[in-house]
Amino acid sequence: MKIEVISTYSRHIVSFLMGIAFIYVGVEHFLDPNWFKPIVPNIIGFPTFWVLLSGLCEVILGFLLILPKSRRLAAFGLVLLLIVLYSANLNMWVNNIALDGIHLSQTWHTVRAVIQILLILIALWLGGFILFGRLKKM
Repeated sequence: MKIEVISTYSRHIVSFLMGIAFIYVGVEHFLDPNWFKPIVPNIIGFPTFWVLLSGLCEVILGFLLILPKSRRLAAFGLVLLLIVLYSANLNMWVNNIALDGIHLSQTWHTVRAVIQILLILIALWLGGFILFGRLKKM
């Protein structure tokens, strides 16, 4: 199998898995918005609105990521969403906000930050904005 074929299959598989994950988390925003509301930064107000809007964006972008024709647009949207939504994670970290009565350690907040960066890099790869692996010689 050629590298391009493996890369295409890999991109389809990762897009499907990541799309399903975003759809799942997005739906959770509607099923249990109160779980997400505490980490919405107070400065922007209206936590229910932001939780539902971010959930809707995650569901839509998750579906679009699965479809090859809309993958590039979805990947770009996910990169933007992941950057914007990190403000909630950062708010949770800086203000030591508990979810379900649990305060995350500094280590876990750091792991979450690294995961967020990895998700951004994966979305960039899925959209074809960056390449991983060997580069062809011209």
